[in-house]
Amino acid sequence: MTTTDLSPAQRTALAAVAARRADLSDWCATIFDHGETAWREYRSAEWYVARLRAEGFTVEEGSAGMPTAFCAEWHNGAGPVIGMYAEYDGIPGNCQAASTRREPRAGLGFQAGGHTDPHSGLGIAGLGGALAVKAAMERHGIPGGIRFTGEPAEKVRGSKPIHAAKGYYDGLAAILSFHPFYMLPMCNTVRWETHCGAAYSMVYRFICDTPEAWGRSDGAPIPQSHSAIRAPGANDALNLMFLTSKSLRDSMLPHQGGWSISEAILTAGQATADNQPAGLAEVQYMMRVPTLVMAEAVTAALDRNAEAAAAMTGCRWERHWVCKSRPGLANHAMARVVWQAMQTVGAPVWDDKAAAVAREIQANVGLTPMDDPFIPEMSRLIDPEAAEAILRHDLPPSQKNSTSDDYTDMTWHAPTARFYIARPALRAPAGYAYPAWVMNALGGIPATIDPMVQRAAEVLALSALRLLEDAGAREAAWDEFNRRTGGGVGGADWIAPLCDYDPPVNFRWPEYVTTPRGRDWWIPSAMPGA
Repeated sequence: MTTTDLSPAQRTALAAVAARRADLSDWCATIFDHGETAWREYRSAEWYVARLRAEGFTVEEGSAGMPTAFCAEWHNGAGPVIGMYAEYDGIPGNCQAASTRREPRAGLGFQAGGHTDPHSGLGIAGLGGALAVKAAMERHGIPGGIRFTGEPAEKVRGSKPIHAAKGYYDGLAAILSFHPFYMLPMCNTVRWETHCGAAYSMVYRFICDTPEAWGRSDGAPIPQSHSAIRAPGANDALNLMFLTSKSLRDSMLPHQGGWSISEAILTAGQATADNQPAGLAEVQYMMRVPTLVMAEAVTAALDRNAEAAAAMTGCRWERHWVCKSRPGLANHAMARVVWQAMQTVGAPVWDDKAAAVAREIQANVGLTPMDDPFIPEMSRLIDPEAAEAILRHDLPPSQKNSTSDDYTDMTWHAPTARFYIARPALRAPAGYAYPAWVMNALGGIPATIDPMVQRAAEVLALSALRLLEDAGAREAAWDEFNRRTGGGVGGADWIAPLCDYDPPVNFRWPEYVTTPRGRDWWIPSAMPGA
């Protein structure tokens, strides 16, 4: 497809994205500067809700019981509804200013949250695409609608399994999923057959609420001597769980399939450096696996470790779900629609201003600035089937899914395309690796991130309008969806939502706090070495 093959509505959409260029840049910078993390994206969600309402959408705040989620709808009469979305969570410990040198955002320390992927650009690209589709539908009288969901906590695979279980993806004609990327083969392409896999995450909570029962016969609640025997407590339980699970990791699953398990300590005794046993400690685990069977096997192993750790330390234990995410379902018909749109607009283009920013970063990290400072993959399209072949090269033939992202939960409710537009990344001399802050900064500096946002918005708009205007494209996608699921939603091969838990919003997730000292990260910025 070339630009001459576009429908009038698609041409209107491209013009609408171009007209919003300055807005999209400002909006992306705003979300980047918020730098909020999983389940605590209060300012970001509030911003999206206000913006969408100002644009004529009806918005449900706190959708599916998640305070920082939302569901926005706009309709132009009866017709097919296309699903798009925003993510806006960052990662703790990645606070970086939109700057060519390493520095935190104003008033914060490096331990605060920041955008790494960056979801700031992901969400604004989605919004830009949705607004362009709306403008084209209004001008050309296209019936149908847009459902635009706000998806918090993707970094812990949080919202989409919950939204899916609560019906927020039901009734959609198609779903479009975009993510920034820069590494081959998933750079400026569409996923073909091998989609992301399953992901389970849970918090193990150890509670020592009867320490007086540990090794005592007189029932005294507090030992009379600081040297008396006392319960080990929750910190020791957490320590045993942490080390035991690392020691047994190689025995949890076969050494194939590209799986991983990672952990994060959320609470550890509330920093009580006294001789009282810690009453509460919590550790979160995240597993990324190709299949649900593998996820269940790891869960059983972690449960055994938690039970043993609790028994040895005078504690009881609980397991609380953070996510149960299904593996993704491919749809070639949808991939072709998006690939045609990508071929029409091409890869992102970075101008001289972006190159000057890149060279300044190279100079600031001690490198000789390069004439062409960006990696070539950023400006190339790669055919989805060629990308699939590269991806499959390192995977066992029996493995159907690889890595994880919770967009996969959407794929079981409507035909879905997952595509990637290049984010900026710098060339490196042989043997050199840039410090992590460089990628984070490139995701926040307008000159370097705006080309990705602009191009992704265009691809979203063209793809959505093709699906709205072309009944044959929708039918092909649904025929494939029904075939792959063995009859559609509820079919013989369909996987139902796995979420059987409440939104895990009440744990001690890292967040910004307001104190008499002002707004700060939960780890104060005024710390030695911070």
